[in-house]
Amino acid sequence: MEPREREDLGLLWLTLPESRPGRELAWLAAMPDARVAAVGETGTGDPVPFIERPYRRLTRRFVEAGALAWFEDLGTVAPEPPVDWVTSLELCALVTGQALPLAQRLGARRAILTWGNDARNPLYRIPPYRQALRRSMGADLVVCLIEAARDHCLELGFAPEQLAVVLPPLDTERFHPPARPVEEPIAAFVSPLATNKGIDRVLDAWPLVTAAVPEARLVVAGRGPLEGLVRERAAADPSIEFLGSLPGDGVAELLRTVAVFVTAPRPTRVWNEQFGLAYVEAMASGVPVVTTECGTNHEAVLAPSIRVPNEVGAVAEGIVHFLGDPARRRSVFTEVRDVVVQRFERRQQLAALRDAFDAAG
Repeated sequence: MEPREREDLGLLWLTLPESRPGRELAWLAAMPDARVAAVGETGTGDPVPFIERPYRRLTRRFVEAGALAWFEDLGTVAPEPPVDWVTSLELCALVTGQALPLAQRLGARRAILTWGNDARNPLYRIPPYRQALRRSMGADLVVCLIEAARDHCLELGFAPEQLAVVLPPLDTERFHPPARPVEEPIAAFVSPLATNKGIDRVLDAWPLVTAAVPEARLVVAGRGPLEGLVRERAAADPSIEFLGSLPGDGVAELLRTVAVFVTAPRPTRVWNEQFGLAYVEAMASGVPVVTTECGTNHEAVLAPSIRVPNEVGAVAEGIVHFLGDPARRRSVFTEVRDVVVQRFERRQQLAALRDAFDAAG
């Protein structure tokens, strides 16, 4: 079948504070026949032209969608060539609230990408987030990056015809397995070192793991408020190694050297696990995942990976389930990759993302 010819699609992305590279902006830019520019205070490192505009920011306590920050001087933004869409992340972000007047001035349509999975999130009821949500209701397209986001949007009052579910693209070339399964019983925690991601629970479970599998090792990568705890435990226990923060390629390389990926997320008042790209990246690397039941992470943690109750003993049992059984790890080595490649393969999902814009246009 001949590739379908598409018209060039121009998008302008409004960047949230502390946005990470290689995610939503990068996916938009990688769509077939798309040209993307971004407005931001500083570049994210993604390969797109940036239009620099400062944020007005009341506090640095909150980041991304919860940031109390908005752009100054959007009135002078005039991308050339003109764009077809003004796009942003999350329904209640203050930056998303600025998309409506900007799109009207530029004669463009509005699209919002969302991971949201909880229509009862307190942010939706707090000014000025509530005002941003109200403005989002008129978006021409809302791309739901998880299936639960569609239900969340419908509960908020969006119309079904505004919504398109496009699951996130997975770079299966960057995240690939080693030539053969890792035989050494090595577990990896690669995530922010914060209570909501559960590094403290994993560390508390670790003595139970080594009691059952004495040769087991745990490698921890990331930064965050619990870094001191990780350093303390690593200093006291030679089976724990702290690697600090790793770049994306470093994460991919690490995943090819471990036997199990583990986290233990738990909800907070304003956050619940939505998906977890790290889960599918680990599974694409041939590594089974052990994590706690949290939010809608079942959309990413596909069997034979497992979710367990949010208890220290259950986390330890889940890790031992794989670390203590090399034959089991060998038997699932191919399957853990296959289930995520089928669902999230990059080119397939980038084409689906472009299709969503074409259908809404």
